[in-house]
Amino acid sequence: MAARREVEIAGLHVSPVHAFEGRPSDGPRADPGPVAHDHVVVRAGLGIVGDRYFNHPAHRGAAVTVIAAESLAPWPVDPLVARRNVVLRGFDVDALERGTVFSLDSGDGPVRFEVHRPASPCAWMDAVIAPGAFKALRGKGGKRCVPLDDGVLRTGKALLAVVTA
Repeated sequence: MAARREVEIAGLHVSPVHAFEGRPSDGPRADPGPVAHDHVVVRAGLGIVGDRYFNHPAHRGAAVTVIAAESLAPWPVDPLVARRNVVLRGFDVDALERGTVFSLDSGDGPVRFEVHRPASPCAWMDAVIAPGAFKALRGKGGKRCVPLDDGVLRTGKALLAVVTA
């Protein structure tokens, strides 16, 4: 078993709609309900139940996005504003390479994820975080992953293990 380290799941974001459509100058689309959750249900190969990318054919290999809270530290914003599904504090998410499998266990058992590609920031970051955030977040926008297990993630303390690198 891989070495485990304690991290914090600082935020969980689930939205049935994509808020960043159109021009950033027009502002984001309103969410139909709360996007911050204290727990989420993850389904292997499908994503997070209730999220806009759940079982979406174009996103099956990248249905769950994960970002390090530290990437957003230069700005006093809610870390969910970047609209990544899982915000982790205490781990360099961007150091994970394609094909790496890691697990998160927030108390309900480990849920494994396979890293597929970077979750690159977009021009919307300048509109919703601060001018210059888009450029500053290049290489720090998190990772797109596919869940390998069914399970539950909760905000708060969690154990992270890099299973394969």
